[in-house]
Amino acid sequence: AMKVGTDSDLLGALAAGGTHILDIGTGTGVISLMLAQRCPDAAITAVEIDDHAIIDAAANFAASAWADRLSLVHASFQDFFAARQAEGTLGAFDCVVCNPPYFDKSLECPDDSRTRARHSSSLPFSTLAKGAYAMLGDEGVFSVCIPGEVLTDFSAECFLQGFWLQDIYRIKTLPTKEAKRFVLVFKKGASTPRREHTHCMRCADGSRSDWYLQLMEPFHIGSTK
Repeated sequence: AMKVGTDSDLLGALAAGGTHILDIGTGTGVISLMLAQRCPDAAITAVEIDDHAIIDAAANFAASAWADRLSLVHASFQDFFAARQAEGTLGAFDCVVCNPPYFDKSLECPDDSRTRARHSSSLPFSTLAKGAYAMLGDEGVFSVCIPGEVLTDFSAECFLQGFWLQDIYRIKTLPTKEAKRFVLVFKKGASTPRREHTHCMRCADGSRSDWYLQLMEPFHIGSTK
């Protein structure tokens, strides 16, 4: 099973919400589960290609309080897109989220599922940006979590499609470090001026920051929020 990563936690907590949400490459389903908790009226469609991850996601969805609002599709995003296009049901979502594969230029690792999950060759940025744009209705939002080294390339693909950048969250691990992760919220159609946010996950002594603890607190097991 794939471990839940910090990227998923951050995206699940910071992504723009909606009522018809598409989660591309859901993995074990954590982002969809967090959005189901945050958006009580949302119907969420989660797409995953990996044979092992889909089993975990199905179990996690079934065990959750939101099982009736979560649907899982075992397919590549490319195949899912083609099926929706054939049905004439593109543009049905108001929110798309993705923690995309991004180790663009690194060597393929021997474990196929980890390779697929971590290499953008399986879902090129251009394919993702174009597909997300088509999946969204007017005023729809597209949220991603990406590392700094692909920020320029990924943003460029989104701008080419016609997205505006509505929010940029620069996430530092420590106060003295440069931001390594970025949560971006793109909007279809003209947007208000870009909102910029910079946050730190840990304090100088290595302990979790108040910001991070407050961000994650609603999602801890047993939380009533």
